[in-house]
Amino acid sequence: MNTKEFGKQGWTPDRLGNLSGKTYVITGTTSGTGYEAARILLSKGAKVVMLNRSAKKTEEVIATLKKELGNDIDVSFILMDLAEQASVRAAAAEVLEKVKRIDALLCNAAIAQVPKQKLTVDGFESQLGVNHYGHFTLQGLLFPLIEKSKGRIVTVGSMGYDMGIKTIKFDDMNWDKDYTPNDAYSQSKLAQIMSVYELQDRLEKAGKTDVKAYACHPGSSRTSLIATSGSLMMRIIFGLMKLSPLTQSAEKGAYPQLMCATEKDLDQKAFYGPTGRSNWIGPVGAHKLEPHAKDKAVAGKLWTVSEEATGVKWNF
Repeated sequence: MNTKEFGKQGWTPDRLGNLSGKTYVITGTTSGTGYEAARILLSKGAKVVMLNRSAKKTEEVIATLKKELGNDIDVSFILMDLAEQASVRAAAAEVLEKVKRIDALLCNAAIAQVPKQKLTVDGFESQLGVNHYGHFTLQGLLFPLIEKSKGRIVTVGSMGYDMGIKTIKFDDMNWDKDYTPNDAYSQSKLAQIMSVYELQDRLEKAGKTDVKAYACHPGSSRTSLIATSGSLMMRIIFGLMKLSPLTQSAEKGAYPQLMCATEKDLDQKAFYGPTGRSNWIGPVGAHKLEPHAKDKAVAGKLWTVSEEATGVKWNF
């Protein structure tokens, strides 16, 4: 589908009909774009399963949503910390046990601009471990149910994929040498986006075209992402940016993932996000993806490395 047909406004949730009977599993819904995506889906009658690392924050968010949307919304929560592979595996097992179908898995949670190199309990650089490996494991383990549901996998990337070294540093993925918050973040987002297009190719080859995989990004949205994990300097810079016209609301930042989760006949090969200035703000649609994000040799190697690192072999 050509996104130009969404008109000057681009894609908006006005295109969503009644979503009752649909189930969406979303990572990172206690604030920002994940919260807004959950809120909008629930407001349309969908069932939402939240995967978050804080039970307390999630309970508060669910209470807020019930106050706004009514007590009969179908929302539930499963504890999961993307930084721990064991936690992701346990959460995936619980999803498979409790959830009957997945119309879309929205891989929304992320950490960014971690000031100093930090390793997860599994020994991965923290941004790669959370953003890429955590979601890689989750997707792989939930794949059978997503396939059975003829569902979708939606990966929320970032324009940060184009702000680092433009490839995967296979000889030093943990950045033991030359760690910078931005390069490590950029690599984690590039890894996520590359894996979407690699997954598409593998699904096609296996004849499993009932499952769709999409890559999108929120643009420059006013969320707590940098405040949660960034350095003081980054927090100050982004705090000032939030006051400028070059940022948009978290609600608008949720539109690309909502579009990828729900819109019929959407082209999987495209990359979706705001189409205005620098792709930071503006109407949501398809826009240019730099060629290095679709480097077939690098993507294939990354997939193999990811399967080895996580011990998750996808069941194609």
